[in-house]
Amino acid sequence: MKVKVDERGYYGNFGGAYIPEMLYPNMEELRDNYERIMQSEDFQEEFQSLLKDFVGRPTPLYFAKRLSQKYGAKVYLKREDLCHTGAHKVNNTIGQILMAQRLGKKKIIAETGAGQHGVATATVCALMGVECIVYMGAVDMERQKPNVERMRILGAEVRAAESGSKTLKDATNEAMRHWINNPTDTHYIIGSVVGPHPYPEMVARFQSVISEEIRKQLLSHEGTEKPNYVVACVGGGSNAAGAFFHYYDDEDVQLVAVEAAGLGNDSGESAATTVLGKPGVLHGSKTLLMQTEDGQVVEPYSISAGLDYPGIGPVHAHLFETGRAQFYSATDEEAMQAGIELSRLEGIIPAIETAHAFAALDRMTFKPNDIVVINLSGRGDKDLETYIKWGKY
Repeated sequence: MKVKVDERGYYGNFGGAYIPEMLYPNMEELRDNYERIMQSEDFQEEFQSLLKDFVGRPTPLYFAKRLSQKYGAKVYLKREDLCHTGAHKVNNTIGQILMAQRLGKKKIIAETGAGQHGVATATVCALMGVECIVYMGAVDMERQKPNVERMRILGAEVRAAESGSKTLKDATNEAMRHWINNPTDTHYIIGSVVGPHPYPEMVARFQSVISEEIRKQLLSHEGTEKPNYVVACVGGGSNAAGAFFHYYDDEDVQLVAVEAAGLGNDSGESAATTVLGKPGVLHGSKTLLMQTEDGQVVEPYSISAGLDYPGIGPVHAHLFETGRAQFYSATDEEAMQAGIELSRLEGIIPAIETAHAFAALDRMTFKPNDIVVINLSGRGDKDLETYIKWGKY
């Protein structure tokens, strides 16, 4: 595979493990054991069983007839919004809670932006009877109230991050700080393909069930495993990594990643890392990062709580640097319009994060027989208030 992590956790020039000394034993334990655990028969049996009977996999690959007519191509939607908890995030949390149990960890911490990863983590902790603390930016707690309430109902403690912009970056900082102070009995369930090695690769592999299913389902629908395009939104990039994973080596399949441009990439209010970032270290790995000349992190902005992160996962930085994936960015306005369009053409209200992926269709040119798969990573229930305010409904 050309897009492959090396033994040090690098994808080309990006990745690695930049961690405090206190975390070395834990990271070493995880690095030395995760591959063995993931490949063990009992792990795979329990993981696959939960994906099927608890998460509801396989999720459908739905032919979007009216969207296809509008864009002049065959557009399919991978319905991760139909996963239990409403987003793809649960694929990873199921895998990581099973990993934590086999490592003998008794407590779970997590960070969340839009709340989808927090809900997925709270859900699997409830399922397994494990104590759960979720860090969330205070601003995100306000704009994603339904997910905060869901986490609390599920028994998780939600702690507000009050520093910085009070969003995802700050929640991740708080979770990292907690983990450094409680390294022995606690496992940190990171929700995206970010963090120190082996997290980016481990999360991508748990999410790779998405592209594994796309290949099988597309063969049934179209007689081929390979679409012309796979499109997904990118904050940290877990849903995109999952949708791209089994297509990395198929260079005739174009991978399209869509970042959040906020109020515009020249406005000072954006989260489009590949446009505005340069190499740097954040949350334990080297990647592309929005930063000042002296290396201070620039606060990102997006209307979508799950995309306002100042970096991207190292695998995505590698895909961008090598040109293996095309990167677009969509403004708040473009994403909201795309979300409403999908609602009215296909009867599906997407998460605002996901709506960014649909906004990219207006920038692309298709042939009539082109097959386009969009990873519909989450549902928009949590975003209804934002949709209502934006559209004055």
